[in-house]
Amino acid sequence: MKTDSKNCAFETRAIHAGQPPEPVTGAIMTPITLSTTYVQESPGKHQGYEYSRSSNPTRKAYEDCIASLESGKYGMAFASGCAAMTTLLHLMSSGDHLICMDDVYGGSFRLVDKVIKNNGIQADFVDLTDLSVFESAIKENTKMVWIESPTNPTMKLADIEGISKIARKNNIVVVVDNTFMSPYFQRPLELGAHVAYHSTSKYVNGHSDVIGGAIVVDEDALAERLYFLQNSIGAVASPFDSYLCMRSLKTLPVRMREHEKNAFAIAEFLENHEKVDRVLYPGLKSHPQHDLAKKQMHGFGGMITFYIKGGLDQARTFLENVSVFSLAESLGGVESLIEHPAIMTHASVPPENRKALGIEDTLIRLSVGIENLDDLLGDLKTAFGAVNL
Repeated sequence: MKTDSKNCAFETRAIHAGQPPEPVTGAIMTPITLSTTYVQESPGKHQGYEYSRSSNPTRKAYEDCIASLESGKYGMAFASGCAAMTTLLHLMSSGDHLICMDDVYGGSFRLVDKVIKNNGIQADFVDLTDLSVFESAIKENTKMVWIESPTNPTMKLADIEGISKIARKNNIVVVVDNTFMSPYFQRPLELGAHVAYHSTSKYVNGHSDVIGGAIVVDEDALAERLYFLQNSIGAVASPFDSYLCMRSLKTLPVRMREHEKNAFAIAEFLENHEKVDRVLYPGLKSHPQHDLAKKQMHGFGGMITFYIKGGLDQARTFLENVSVFSLAESLGGVESLIEHPAIMTHASVPPENRKALGIEDTLIRLSVGIENLDDLLGDLKTAFGAVNL
């Protein structure tokens, strides 16, 4: 049985899928191939590689591995999450219509609202937590729906299977931003989506040292279109970044279990704290879509959003008094991060939009790392101690 076979467990495929020993030396780790071009035996007759923008052995191994983990056949790696998203959006043409989750990462909002719309593509930001709202938003020219689930930062969930059934009846491509969950905790293709998308800078790489993006699909015709776009647009992942992400995938299951274990304990701590107004974490029974989370996810992840009591001054004081948690943008690294979306990651979202979505001055987002839980809890207690209400 091949170790990249679907018959192998996720943990086994994370280590071996797409990565046979190097045939010349037997090296267990896939080499970093830096060559940009490859010698051909005869014009057009080669060993599968012509030019590294089109394909590269290191990138190919990484793409095959992440495809296996997302239960897909085809993986594509990009220089950033935004590069992957831009490539996907080029499946549409001027005059086409995009339905996008209303509460998405600020960079995704900016790309749709400030760039893609300028190219003649229509876009509506819709609350996709309600299937009837999604159905009513569909137009004759709707070609794609962009789902983020859970959303960044208010942790809303979309019914991926329900949306996919409706979309497929209407010939609409379903893309799911799976960054928050990673393939370990959620696999959109298994729920009917066409595309699983990642900012691999986050959990896939997991060490805060790579900017990257990836998409996985299972359908031949869609893959052919996307490979053409990937090669034509050319924003591909470098061999070294591909190597780093492939290395990180080997520990993805172990890391994700630790992220979730710490996050669950911290979410319960926050929910019972006198200076916290509200906690949003899919694993808590208090989450309005907890039952959906249990249905479509294999775990609840390491991301927590909460609202501190008071106002901006209290939020700022809290953020200035953490030490184990680092005040920084991004997420998904082994280290714990904390941030203020209204000022940091979602500053590109207009204030009126932020208010409507609940991205308030008291909203704080945690990316819970894999440090010692007692140290993380102690850090939060210290920060709360500095807050006066």
